[in-house]
Amino acid sequence: MAYGTQMRRHLCGIQTAWTDADDATGAVAAVAEALDRAAIGHLIVFFSPVYEAEPLTAALAAQFPGVGLTGCSTSGGISPAGSIDRGLVAIAFPRQGFRIVSGLLTDIARLDVEGAAATVRSLRRTLDAGRPDGGGHRFALSLIDSLANAEETVVSAAAWALDGIPLIGGSAGDDLAFRSTVLMHEGRLCRDAAVILLVETDFPIRIFKSDNFEPTNRKFVVTAACEEERRVTELNAEPAAREYAMAVGLDPENLSTMSFASYPLAVKIGGEYYCRSISRVEPDGSLTFFCAIGEGVVLTLAQPRDIVEATRAELESLDASLGGLDLVIGFDCVFRRLDAQSRQVHHRIAELYRRYGVVGFETYGEQYRSMHLNQTFTGIAIGRAEGPEGRGAKTAR
Repeated sequence: MAYGTQMRRHLCGIQTAWTDADDATGAVAAVAEALDRAAIGHLIVFFSPVYEAEPLTAALAAQFPGVGLTGCSTSGGISPAGSIDRGLVAIAFPRQGFRIVSGLLTDIARLDVEGAAATVRSLRRTLDAGRPDGGGHRFALSLIDSLANAEETVVSAAAWALDGIPLIGGSAGDDLAFRSTVLMHEGRLCRDAAVILLVETDFPIRIFKSDNFEPTNRKFVVTAACEEERRVTELNAEPAAREYAMAVGLDPENLSTMSFASYPLAVKIGGEYYCRSISRVEPDGSLTFFCAIGEGVVLTLAQPRDIVEATRAELESLDASLGGLDLVIGFDCVFRRLDAQSRQVHHRIAELYRRYGVVGFETYGEQYRSMHLNQTFTGIAIGRAEGPEGRGAKTAR
């Protein structure tokens, strides 16, 4: 579906713009023309990997001088008009009503946890210095290079240093090529890195997560794995791909991303199940995962619930608790889209996202508080009015 270029101004002052222009410089020019640039304090962009990242970054710096710039490559964009397979989605935060500070964590494949925590604490101090009374509602947003295989370490370090400020975010994608994901921070491109933003706003917010799977009785024990590569070679002392394929009734030779989206695996942590999605089958029959995985871990085969109803219930709950949704910044696993497409309900998910003003991108992993997740929809919902608990609440969940 072609969108051209469109823009929406939300009640909170955030502007969202999106385009499916063919080239990077054209996309930036189109978005810049659509937005009221004088009002922007910080710009987040989610862009297709078909764009050349260097010209894109240069064009953004030229079109938005003096504006904080962050972003990442995706496996699909989400705009208020629907999904974008190829293009650019921009979220422009106004100077009024939002205060944003951002930091960059580098070399995350070998992350210095103490150094990362110190960077996040420094961001907190900067935010505190601008508003000593501690007023406003706060959340943290993470964008992480997924190919560094370091999300768990990054999120753990950040959550420790945030000291109760809720964190949500997504892992950069590249349309399921698994070759090159890239981040943007303050006018330069970054790999093997993570961007952390701290946001304070006068508007009511809720962070959330939603999934649509439930556990079955089928269990797998990881009996051999290469943990630093997130690669499992054996499940139940059998070749991993073959054991998984037999359990779900598929031919090991025909396993695909669609198979993994339809038959997810989950791990039980603290009484709750969290998805651990398989990203691909390796030539030797091992399975590479989107999340950290280790020997001895017990995985449970999950079965899907109605993805449309699960998503609708979450958005309706957010709408009710906030007195009306103004905007949802969402991080949606690319496997959820594949699963919805295979069940021929993707158009119904897209309609829900349009109805509730969801904007964001399709990810290789999602962050929620101190957890790195798969096959989940996470995000931050911004309300139209103050919630029933009053102005002083930072978050309800």
